[in-house]
Amino acid sequence: MLANKTIAFLGAGSMAESMISGVMTAGEISPDRVFVTNRSNADRLEEIHDKYGVSAMPQSELPFEEIDLFILAMKPKGAEEALRSIKDKLNPGQVILSVLAGITTEFMEDHLNPGQQVVRVMPNTSSMIQESATAVVAGKNTSMANVELVKELLECMGEVYIIDEDQMDVFTGLAGSGPAYFYYLMENMERVGVQKGMDEETVRKIVAQTIFGAAKMVLEKDEAPTSLREKVTSPNGTTASGLEALRRYNGGEAITQAVEHAAKRSKEISEELEGALVTS
Repeated sequence: MLANKTIAFLGAGSMAESMISGVMTAGEISPDRVFVTNRSNADRLEEIHDKYGVSAMPQSELPFEEIDLFILAMKPKGAEEALRSIKDKLNPGQVILSVLAGITTEFMEDHLNPGQQVVRVMPNTSSMIQESATAVVAGKNTSMANVELVKELLECMGEVYIIDEDQMDVFTGLAGSGPAYFYYLMENMERVGVQKGMDEETVRKIVAQTIFGAAKMVLEKDEAPTSLREKVTSPNGTTASGLEALRRYNGGEAITQAVEHAAKRSKEISEELEGALVTS
């Protein structure tokens, strides 16, 4: 489905580059069918063009009528201006895809023409290595065919999950912020290994491989983490002792609160951001 589509990135930041890298690596779309633009940084556009072979140009030079999918990848504070700048150049068959944190489909629909198709997505930082967990929220006017088109595009960066908009904040708490929780866990495991005399580089690789292997077991075995944990926990063994320490020091509650707090902050940021854009 992607092969005959033309896409344009409005914004050339790190997320746009992650997506461009994924699409080019997958080989699903020819580089001459991918356009990228930003407001003023010509050097950045040249860098993206040289690296990936895509067409880079000012927004005023985009062939709007040829583009099937516009991807909003600028900073969220530029959303309203970006939507205003393209509104009168769109037709109902074109899709607006936003990777802007905190910007709802309703906000986009309110700032575009009636019936315009919009999709909100949230990749996480692992999109940089094509291992993202990405959420997709479809606007009320978006056809299922275009939801599938977006899903196919995003699968170039990893796994894709279609969710309801009211689930986006908890998705943020789980997947958007989730990598940082694992990095924090790794930091502390690594610190103990070094304190016990292990080489820092070696212990870092050991911890990373351990977490990677555990996650892969969940995905490939299609088994609940609780079941896998119980299987590797022998009574009175080393794992049981370590888990008892986690329980004693409220490790599970700390993780719960991390997700809850991140989800709550996600909702607050969305409300603050859209409120500021509307009143600006």
